[in-house]
Amino acid sequence: MNATQESLLKAQQYKDLVRENDVSNLETDTQELKEKLDKARSALLELQQQDGHWCFPLEADCTIPAEYILMMHFMDEVDVALEQKIAHFIRSKQEQTHGGWPLYYGGNFDISCTVKSYYALKLAGDSPDEPHMARAREAILGQGGAARSNVFTRLLLAMYQQIPWRGVPVVPSELVLLPSWFPFHLNKVSYWSRTVMVPLSILCTLKAKAANPRNVDIRELFTVPPELEKNYFPKAETGLKRMFMWVERVLSKVEPSLPEFIRRYSIRRAERWTVERLNGECGIGAIFPAMVNAYEALALLGYAKDHPNRVQCRKALEGLLVFENEQAWCQPCTSPVWDTVLTGLALQEDPEMDQKPVRAALDWLLTKQVMDEPGDWRDKRPALMGGGWAFQYANPHYPDLDDTAAVAWALAQTQIQTQADVFESYQQALDRAAGWLVGMQSSNGGFAAFDVDNTYHYLNEIPFADHGALIDPPTSDVTARCVGLFGLYGKSRHQEVLKRGIEFLFSEQEANGSWFGRWGTNYIYGTWSVLEALRLAKLDVNHMSIRRAVQWLKSVQREDGGWGETNYSYFDIQQAGQFETSTSFQTAWALLGLMAAGEVGSEAVRAGVDYLLRNQTSDGLWEEPWFTAPGFPRVFYLKYHGYSKYFPTWALSRYYYLTRKSSV
Repeated sequence: MNATQESLLKAQQYKDLVRENDVSNLETDTQELKEKLDKARSALLELQQQDGHWCFPLEADCTIPAEYILMMHFMDEVDVALEQKIAHFIRSKQEQTHGGWPLYYGGNFDISCTVKSYYALKLAGDSPDEPHMARAREAILGQGGAARSNVFTRLLLAMYQQIPWRGVPVVPSELVLLPSWFPFHLNKVSYWSRTVMVPLSILCTLKAKAANPRNVDIRELFTVPPELEKNYFPKAETGLKRMFMWVERVLSKVEPSLPEFIRRYSIRRAERWTVERLNGECGIGAIFPAMVNAYEALALLGYAKDHPNRVQCRKALEGLLVFENEQAWCQPCTSPVWDTVLTGLALQEDPEMDQKPVRAALDWLLTKQVMDEPGDWRDKRPALMGGGWAFQYANPHYPDLDDTAAVAWALAQTQIQTQADVFESYQQALDRAAGWLVGMQSSNGGFAAFDVDNTYHYLNEIPFADHGALIDPPTSDVTARCVGLFGLYGKSRHQEVLKRGIEFLFSEQEANGSWFGRWGTNYIYGTWSVLEALRLAKLDVNHMSIRRAVQWLKSVQREDGGWGETNYSYFDIQQAGQFETSTSFQTAWALLGLMAAGEVGSEAVRAGVDYLLRNQTSDGLWEEPWFTAPGFPRVFYLKYHGYSKYFPTWALSRYYYLTRKSSV
């Protein structure tokens, strides 16, 4: 079969997907739908960059902007004007109900975020006697004081000499010397843990001391003087945790006595590992915590302020800043590849509309494919050729499977829709992407975000890992993206990979019919992801797993026609699909999932579409304050500012296209 014949075959398969949706009973105001969809598309296109890509702000809780202020004081590089803008932002996010700072908009009090926010504001000049500071202090003391904060907060406090080093786990640079067979090894933890931990080990080994030029302390946040506090570590609840606590205590006694030559060698190895991954102006790992640790570690190792490595670290950090009039805040990272491909998929949904902007976006994405760089995936797959995409502008050591599958999906879909004229131009990129994804399938059939078989769950029990996210196991949502890609594009040689991926998804379905969403909140996101994948894999919409998922989505639809789900569902599955209000992005996920399951003509879909049309803003898009995804479930959440823009557009575009095609 030649390229043209294969392209025509895929075009027919795409049309078959459309015909799976029964729209015979549909009644809707198509004129209003068309006008509002056109307005949304136009608004999205106005936000496209000249080179073809999109990048929307990515917001986290106030931990990140607070740490930016703390970093400036650690380094004695205080930009007073910037400090005040960030402080203004932090003050604006304080919750009046509990007096502290939450992990997401409207969330409960979080002691660690509040301690860092309080300290940052005090460094910026806020008096402890001011009402907002007094409220925060009272809330912190009411939860046991700053000694009860998490490991990362206590590590920062140790470097600021606010608590003794015995109040934190030992993180020695000798970690980089451990062999791969050892219970702990760098390739046994996730990419984000690796990039944070290695430069942090330098800081901890050398017992880093913040410059703290204004000599600001926060002793008022402790119920017991820090030097007298005996309970920095929470009580171990399991035998495994008790064992790790015992190991940690032994290590804390032994670590100061390690031979000096081993210490020097391990620091050099940690330094070399860090420098190799500095990643230009996008920073190590392209994530803020790793970038801060690397910047501070280089200074501690004697790199001059004007050294190129220090300069690029500083520029990487500055590149995460967002300025909004009188305030500023810091992103945890940037999301251009993810934003671009999802916006492209939204605009692709109706192939009869102008696809030139999508082609420009895909051309930009092609320039970002990670080919033969020395990525960390080679630790477990040394012979596997590259072919993935990273989440950020540049992160060649760490392409991820979710972005890769999504970009390949968009490329394959363009091949189908426009047929032979772009078949050859995308073929190499698609083949490399598919080959890389095949090599990254885990032994259980699932796919993780960055790694293969990163399932050393016992490591989440070590004292350092109180955030519970030290590893990167396969998840339903990432697996779904890969399954969808292989269903749409996959060759005969990919059928076994596809089969194992689908079996993994079936095994992960919850008792209520939904799927867990690791990278989006939460069960609505996971369920959409899987239903979309099963559509692309051409699974019969009457399959029992699909019907159970449809039933669950319909059961959690709100009276206003929309859907919503709280981040608290990561603590309690009974909160799955439950929230105080509907949101545009979760409504869009539910609609896309239902339409993927052949429900476009259902009352549930009509009501959801009406919700989106009613709540569209005057600028043609949607906006709400809710956080849309976890970075780490239960401890770190994100607001993708683009989710309320391209996902509703995607859902309306699919609805309009399917209903219009049915009437032809």
